Amino acid sequence: MVISQLTAGWANMETSGRIATTPDALDFTVDNVEKALHQLYYDPNIENKNLAQKWLMQAQVSPQAWQFSWALLSPDKVPEIQYFGASALHTKISRYWSDIPSDQYETLKTQLFSQIACFSSGSKMVLTRLCVALASLALNTMPEAWPGAVPEMVRVFQEEGGGVDGRARCLALLELLTVLPEEFQTSRLPQYRKGQVRGALGREWGSVCPLLQQLLRRGDSPGAVKARVLRCLSSWVLLDVPLSESEGLVEDCFTALPDPELFDTAVEAIVNAISQPDSQRYVNTLLKLVPQVLSLQDQLREAVQSGDMETSHGICRIAVALGENHSRALLEQVEHWQGFLALVNMIMFCTGIPGHYPVNETTSSLTLTFWYTLQDDIMSFDSERQAVYLQVYRPVYFQLVDVLLHKAQFPSDQEYATWSSDEKEQFRIYRVDISDTLMYVYEMLGAELLSNLYEKLGRILTNTEPASSWQHTEALLYGFQSIAETIDVNYSDVIPGLIGLIPRININNVQLADTVMFTIGALAEWLADHPVMLSSVLPLVLQALGNPDLSVSSVSTLKKICRECKYDLPPYASNIVAVSQEVLIKQIHKTSQCMWLMQALGFLLSALPVEEILRNLHSLITPYIQQLEKLADETPNPSNKLAIIHILGLLSNLFTTLDISKQEDESGESTAPPIKTAPPPPGPNPVVVVLQQVFALIQTVLSKWLNDSQVVEAVCAIFEKSVKTLLHDFAPMVSQLSEMLGQMYSTIPQASALDLTRQMVHIFASETEHFPPIKALFELVTSVTLSIFQQGEQSPALKRKPDLFLSESLDVKAVFHCGKCLTLCTQTYTTNCTELLPHCSDVPPLARVVQEDGKLLLQAVIEAIGGGSSRGLMDQFAEVLFSLNKHCFSLLTMWLKEVLQSPGFPSTRVTSEQKDTFTQQILRERVNKRRVKDIVKEFTLVCRGLHGTEYAADY
Repeated sequence: MVISQLTAGWANMETSGRIATTPDALDFTVDNVEKALHQLYYDPNIENKNLAQKWLMQAQVSPQAWQFSWALLSPDKVPEIQYFGASALHTKISRYWSDIPSDQYETLKTQLFSQIACFSSGSKMVLTRLCVALASLALNTMPEAWPGAVPEMVRVFQEEGGGVDGRARCLALLELLTVLPEEFQTSRLPQYRKGQVRGALGREWGSVCPLLQQLLRRGDSPGAVKARVLRCLSSWVLLDVPLSESEGLVEDCFTALPDPELFDTAVEAIVNAISQPDSQRYVNTLLKLVPQVLSLQDQLREAVQSGDMETSHGICRIAVALGENHSRALLEQVEHWQGFLALVNMIMFCTGIPGHYPVNETTSSLTLTFWYTLQDDIMSFDSERQAVYLQVYRPVYFQLVDVLLHKAQFPSDQEYATWSSDEKEQFRIYRVDISDTLMYVYEMLGAELLSNLYEKLGRILTNTEPASSWQHTEALLYGFQSIAETIDVNYSDVIPGLIGLIPRININNVQLADTVMFTIGALAEWLADHPVMLSSVLPLVLQALGNPDLSVSSVSTLKKICRECKYDLPPYASNIVAVSQEVLIKQIHKTSQCMWLMQALGFLLSALPVEEILRNLHSLITPYIQQLEKLADETPNPSNKLAIIHILGLLSNLFTTLDISKQEDESGESTAPPIKTAPPPPGPNPVVVVLQQVFALIQTVLSKWLNDSQVVEAVCAIFEKSVKTLLHDFAPMVSQLSEMLGQMYSTIPQASALDLTRQMVHIFASETEHFPPIKALFELVTSVTLSIFQQGEQSPALKRKPDLFLSESLDVKAVFHCGKCLTLCTQTYTTNCTELLPHCSDVPPLARVVQEDGKLLLQAVIEAIGGGSSRGLMDQFAEVLFSLNKHCFSLLTMWLKEVLQSPGFPSTRVTSEQKDTFTQQILRERVNKRRVKDIVKEFTLVCRGLHGTEYAADY
């Protein structure tokens, strides 16, 4: 009877015209929905599945959903069909609440209660979905239309009847109470309603808490009921219910922890309860929880001894949640300092839990953030209180360093060989986290930490303590590396000793050798201030270059040394170049490391006299030039393509860092002899000399590979990186490079050639002597680009050198029209118009074009906003309007009036008044671009008939 009344109610509502009926509405019948669901679940054809899913999504939001959803819940239907019916009800209630007449609320609520009761002993997934639907109804009606929603839910499910046993009714009620706060978190309620409903739900906690406490404390409550109680608590505490009001219930959760069936849900409930931001206000409750957490230590130790990772992980989560979220509040309770210190030591135990992460344990990583938080809180106190806390906690942090370095140790070689690649990667990331923590701890412990590490390393390497494993040595070095990478250790008195100890290390392991290399690299800045120590470590680095297993660490370390210490390296230069050449010829390293090595050599050569640079360049790159000449004569194929790109890449990376212009500036800060500070002699830059020598060869390579974008990109990269590094020293190459670029681009246009052209324009277009070739290149590239409708790449050039528009050979009108058209195609090209328009006043040819054709641009933009283009591009169209308003205000005022006066333009859905409002809003905003974007978004929604819909809310 209730179903028929409800169905009739919505049928009347639809026929009254309150919900528009689509032409295909009659297709959304019970039979068709069932057929579509069968197709979705069982049809092997993926296209049919996709079609069914799309159709079902339309059915779910259709007016007919009110009829078929109830029918699909029939007891004779399979759970998948019933689930869709319940989901359709939830969709209608949560997303189309405004379509439901208020006189139907009570009927709908009653029917949902009835269905939940029916399914309390049925399918769990259907029951949950029905509970979510009723929860959504409650959120939309409380507190006005449904005051006391929760007490009514409790009363309804406590009443006997309907042939449903008490346990099933209890579980159904708990499911409903659990999903109610969860549904609130994801609801689409307006912001003002969210505040009202949150307050109403907070008041309902007074009805929920006693019920949960009663069920959890009853000895005869089944395990399933207790588990659901714990889940319900987890859900409600996310609403920031006061911790003081749930204190007893949270304490009861601790009594559930010994039960393996309840352990996980109890942990989740406790952690959620004490992690809420508001809970720090309830210090007395927090103080009561500290001994509760400490009481778990026996259970924790037993779990660790028995290898029960799940239990140790869960208890650690509880301890960390209390410590991390409330360390400051608990620190401030000075009279309870011993309890908090005990909690800190419990977390220390979790940090140092036995076993190797992530194979034997996964718990220790949970604790690292706690140590950051505790340190921050201690250091935030005034100096007097800070001193008191440091007296207690500095020893704790020294202990933490020992624990972390122990945890960072590699396992034995045999054990490590059995780890999967994923486990090794997780361990690597874990060590990085430890490194970050050590770096942070240094802020508290200072130089004493480095002294501590140095003493331990010294005892190992000078045989003053029993033989230690390589892992111990590696971990201590890793500690140094972690700190030196980010902290200025230039004034540390232990670094000279450390540098002296490094050559004494018996490097018989790849991991140890890697860490030695990275440690030396981390000390590169220190070495620049103490160049006398270079002789101690440079031989180790050069020796490691020949080991492919140390490729990354050795090459990156050499690069750092060459960058930081280049003015002190000339005595070692010939040796470094020779070793580097050898490893490059032997192809020991992968491509990326070869590129780093060339960058290192670029730094190194930058500090040498020009004649030495040229001599070294000759020996270094001649083998590659010879190889490139041979490859240029061969017929193009995939194999020689890779070789060509590799050689061009080597040259690019060498020229990226080879910069003699900085010799005079930078060497003044070095301890190098005065001869190094001599300014570079006049004459062409060594890079330019080499480029001029190989220019013809590069042209030969291009002649055969011009249609291959990767080879062209590699060629352009050589010049682009050289231009960026040399800037105006590149001048001798401008004319011939401009000519080559023009030939390249006019034959086969490539994006990399455009990028290089832009770079050339930026640097040389303002120089009188170079303007003619740059102007000719720009005209040619613009002409070619216009012909293929890709002008957008040139926009940055317009900004740098608007004089280019004064060229008689440049078709400014074509550039403008291209920008106008492409603006409507893709956001990439909107820059054209916004770059052109600012020059209306100072570039006469452009001003004429804008006056003649600006109205066409505006018309195209307004048409796009009105629905002719994707909504995702509205910000770009708003930028065009903003630019017009800023630079062509009087013209825009006239054009807007003329363009928008056409009836039905840009949309039949927009009225004359709305168009007038839009015009006034746009003309008013000449400064606030963000506001113009909002106006455009609002207007496009009105034009598309989407204003005020759920789609607008997501826009």
